[in-house]
Amino acid sequence: MAKILIKNARTAKGDELVKTDILIEDGLIAEVGGDISLDGSCEVIEAEGKLLAPGFIDVHVHLREPGFEYKETIRTGTRAAAMGGYTTIFAMPNTNPCPDNEEVLGMLKDKCRTDALIKVGFYSSITRGEKGSELVDFKAMMEAGAVGFTDDGKGIQEAGLMYEAMAAAREAGGLIAAHCEDESMLFGGYIHEGEYARKNGHKGIMSLVEDLQIMRDAALSEKTGARYHICHMSTKDGVEILRRSKTKGAKVTGEASPHHLLLTDLDIREHGNWKMNPPLRSPEDRAALIEGIKDGTIDCIATDHAPHSAEEKERGLEKSSFGIVGLETAFPLLYTNLVLKGELKLEKLLYLMTEGPAKVFGLKQGVLVPGAPADLVLIDLDEEWTIDTEKFESKGKNTPFGGWTVKSRIDTVICDGKIVNIGGNLNG
Repeated sequence: MAKILIKNARTAKGDELVKTDILIEDGLIAEVGGDISLDGSCEVIEAEGKLLAPGFIDVHVHLREPGFEYKETIRTGTRAAAMGGYTTIFAMPNTNPCPDNEEVLGMLKDKCRTDALIKVGFYSSITRGEKGSELVDFKAMMEAGAVGFTDDGKGIQEAGLMYEAMAAAREAGGLIAAHCEDESMLFGGYIHEGEYARKNGHKGIMSLVEDLQIMRDAALSEKTGARYHICHMSTKDGVEILRRSKTKGAKVTGEASPHHLLLTDLDIREHGNWKMNPPLRSPEDRAALIEGIKDGTIDCIATDHAPHSAEEKERGLEKSSFGIVGLETAFPLLYTNLVLKGELKLEKLLYLMTEGPAKVFGLKQGVLVPGAPADLVLIDLDEEWTIDTEKFESKGKNTPFGGWTVKSRIDTVICDGKIVNIGGNLNG
């Protein structure tokens, strides 16, 4: 594999951007320094002052394959990820068939060898077919390469079953990632039970729907000693429960999604692109999430990239499918609306998209140190552009952020020492 030298990049150090060169050799970071000498055998990338960071890691992505290829595939989803600066993504198991056994998981990993542009990890479901009754073989699925266990899209409704799942996951050395939703408390709701729902005659979803299972599962994690990760957090009380659990020493972590960090129920419009699960919450909830990512309570940012067909999102708020896409817009949206507006430091945003998720899942990537995988992204922080969903690599165009003007564009993406995206041109 050819050596690559990135010259004259800048890395975020505190409040400063520091000149940095990086040498890549055999798919690994070989050297990091302020001025690395040129070598005639190197391919040189002149960064011209662009921001250099570890490749982004998204631990919550829906690739839809197998079974729902009309929404997304491994190929289109990983191309979208590469356009957004991601070099590692984890795919959720709510597919058909579901990766609840070694055979399906092996098939998915084989498909990635031909179709994936970047690294893809796969969750196993917690229960067979995500039906909430029979647990999978946790030990066998870990040995087959599962990155964790989740019945995403559904909360585990029975406390006893979740207790058994956590005990099995702990024994197998795995992690439980949970979509927290008490279905008995939904009462037909489909957006947040807040001001917009009340004013416009919509059925609301209480924050308690999420908080009850976070509270239950945090207690179960403390009891069993299992590693437990809360998916797409959206409520202020959920953040406080996570904060308390961490002070007790529980192995509990959490993620927040860009849309919950940027939008509230007061922003909702009468279109399915504003419908996601969990729903957009109140301004108070958003403020708590911001504080949670700033003080380290929330460990990482994950997009919950959830592509749907246009028809599935054109049925209004009540009947449209839940979910929006996010891989191609996450960093520019967060940089423009949090960093440039003074709500979050650039260094912290990068941590939440790289080293933070790597620490939760025990990954080697996510850092700029010699010996780490050469997963890197170069970002032009000065380029301003308008989000155009028709230019997405993802099959899904369902986002409330279409037409937003953002600053910063992904320029180059390197995964395991291979250039997969340069100037918005994908290699593969």
